[in-house]
Amino acid sequence: QVQVVESGGGLVQAGGSLRLSCVASGSIVIINAMGWYRQAPGKQRELVASITSSSNINYADSAKGRFTVSRDNAKNTVYLQMNSLKPEDTAVYYCNVRLLRKGALWENDYWGQGTQVTVSS
Repeated sequence: QVQVVESGGGLVQAGGSLRLSCVASGSIVIINAMGWYRQAPGKQRELVASITSSSNINYADSAKGRFTVSRDNAKNTVYLQMNSLKPEDTAVYYCNVRLLRKGALWENDYWGQGTQVTVSS
């Protein structure tokens, strides 16, 4: 079994900051990529930022310059520091972890339950 749990969402005013955390636990052999996606009402889920085990980072254009993704491999944790938040950042933020589970033959994607981020104007 693998569990992916996010935390850190909430309500913040425009221009404020939030830090999201995501921990993967369970029968894990190795973690490849970790990332953050978001889904606003009526919209498709979209990539916000991702980071590989070798620290290659990818940001959505909307996140560049405002958000910072990082990870602590010893803790199987990925973070998303969000600064200068805008109302359009309002969404449910999901953590995605690509990993090899014990007993599995190949890697799979695991998702957290999501955490709500609401930015008021």
